[in-house]
Amino acid sequence: MYLTFSLLLISFLDFISSAPVVTSGYAPVPAVCPSTPLVRTATGISSSESAYLASRLPIASAALGKWLQKVNPSFSTSNLPVVALTTSGGGLRSLLTGAGVVQAFDSRDTDLGTSGLYQGLTYQAGLSGGGWFLSSLAGNNYPTISSLEANLWTPAFADSFLVPANLAAAPAVYEQVVVDILAKQAAGYSPTIVDPYGRLLSYQLLYGPDGGVTDQLASITGLSNFTSHNVPFPIITALNVETSTGVCLPPNNTVIYEFSPYEFGSFDSGVNAFTQTQYLGSILSNGAPVIPGHCETNFDNLGFILGTSSDVFNALCTAFPADATGILANFSALINETHALTFMDEFAIYPNPFYNYPHSSLVSSQKNLTLVDGGESNQNNPLFPLLQPSRNINVILVNDNSADTSANFPDGSELYQTYMQAQLAGLTKMPTVPPTSVFLANGYNIRPTFFGCNDNTKITIVYLPNHNYTFPSGESTEKVQYSPSETQGMIKNGQQVATYGMNGSFAECLACAVVKKTGDTLPSGCQACFTTFCYD
Repeated sequence: MYLTFSLLLISFLDFISSAPVVTSGYAPVPAVCPSTPLVRTATGISSSESAYLASRLPIASAALGKWLQKVNPSFSTSNLPVVALTTSGGGLRSLLTGAGVVQAFDSRDTDLGTSGLYQGLTYQAGLSGGGWFLSSLAGNNYPTISSLEANLWTPAFADSFLVPANLAAAPAVYEQVVVDILAKQAAGYSPTIVDPYGRLLSYQLLYGPDGGVTDQLASITGLSNFTSHNVPFPIITALNVETSTGVCLPPNNTVIYEFSPYEFGSFDSGVNAFTQTQYLGSILSNGAPVIPGHCETNFDNLGFILGTSSDVFNALCTAFPADATGILANFSALINETHALTFMDEFAIYPNPFYNYPHSSLVSSQKNLTLVDGGESNQNNPLFPLLQPSRNINVILVNDNSADTSANFPDGSELYQTYMQAQLAGLTKMPTVPPTSVFLANGYNIRPTFFGCNDNTKITIVYLPNHNYTFPSGESTEKVQYSPSETQGMIKNGQQVATYGMNGSFAECLACAVVKKTGDTLPSGCQACFTTFCYD
């Protein structure tokens, strides 16, 4: 994907010298700082998130209870768990499969045994392609998947602007993106490769004018489904790379950053702090503005953030062939030469809100944070934010669309890596997950599996791996253009992933997994479900 995209960047730079510098909704703008602290230590979730949950939980519990009663009236609704959903990385393969999973859970959009579970979720997280999906869903005020498919995704993916020929056929888009990048540079922020990348993705994922150019992550808090607490709390993840040490790729234990409509930061010990999302881009020192009262807004452009979560261009930082020719040589020249528009590097660059902050020992000396794709640490499912004790989550539905095998399907290695890293990080709520050899030997990579069933100290993970039930869903992560029939086929196959191939009894087994640890009496059929689906 980054090789194809380099052609686009070259064409941008050929055009840039003649482009006028004008205002754009993409550029950060000065603002008066809020009266509330800009940075806080990560002692728990924020007061804003707590307030959202206080209103969301009763709504989610009522919906979860309604779904359980639909599945089997014998289920108790008196003591209901907190349920979350994650969608992995994997480009459009993951976006479309994840969309089908949500569609199968959404009572507004389908009438299946699983329909209604989505209304009972409290959290939803995504990274990379899963972050694209979550951004498109949340940034557009949570429409149905059917609506997004028909009115946005199908035409946009068929004529993807990440394909040079398609962008060349849309000169107005091309010129607008150039204007946006120049405006950000004029505001004092050196653009990186993620800026045009995120802008072009936004044209495919957001409804707003000029590809959602004025859509910010923080602005989701003003959308009607969020203000009415009808939707799960969204979180997108990205990874830290310590470029100051000459490193270009994150290690498996790198810092995992989370973006939400309220905050950006990390619970990881090296950062241990959060800042307000609305004021990302502000120049801070020890949690206060360097220029008293002076902050910035608009830096949290939703396209830039979803581009950050899927930024794989850092792979070229060290693994660049010495004998590169053609497109690779052009790309090398692109990122090293000086142009009217200067691309710093292949990383998403954020002014470090934790600069000189004493609780952020790992990054406190860095003026900028360099972030990349949330799945590059071999943890392609965004679980770390949901394993935090302060979020009190009981069940996580994990839709894994990773390309671990040569056929672009998951093999359990990403979930196993998260299990291993969770042990090192002291996240004790992560249930035991076996290594890849056990996954493959038992077929856990091609069917649902429940982890943590019999340990009341652990979260239950309902693992839903991508499998080609009705469509060849093992598409390459680098595939950025889908025909209408492919888009439809992938989404429908995602429904199959959520329902175990439309298995008539799976909805009840899923319900059994969701409520097992409540201590309530379960329907008699649950024991057979646990025998079939529980790992432990």
